[in-house]
Amino acid sequence: MDIIALTRDLGAQVQQCDQYLAYHAAKDAADADQELQNMIGEFNLKKISLSTEIQKEDRDTDKLASLNEEVRSLYSQIMEKPTMAAFNTTKNELDRVLNFMQQILVNAANGEDPYTVEEEISCGGDCSGCSGCH
Repeated sequence: MDIIALTRDLGAQVQQCDQYLAYHAAKDAADADQELQNMIGEFNLKKISLSTEIQKEDRDTDKLASLNEEVRSLYSQIMEKPTMAAFNTTKNELDRVLNFMQQILVNAANGEDPYTVEEEISCGGDCSGCSGCH
């Protein structure tokens, strides 16, 4: 069978897996959460204001500090929303599965047995948003 056709079949199978379905349900819920969307909009506007203030030659340090605190506060509030937490959790799980799939393909292309490839989890080293090592 054609390798591209197999890849398309694999893509269709990804769209049937539990991680994909959970991610899209969480994404739809987050998109439908009007309070969350309003908070994200406000967050983006505050980020623009902060960026604009940072770029000024005659920066107002008090205004910068205030905007920075508002951005951080909004970010925290957004991340505490259950719909956003579910979105992030399910996205991370789908990404983990996709990364493992890619790892299998790359290792197979390098001559390894695809049936013996073990999942390697790499976090990148930034522990700021981590809930613990795997």
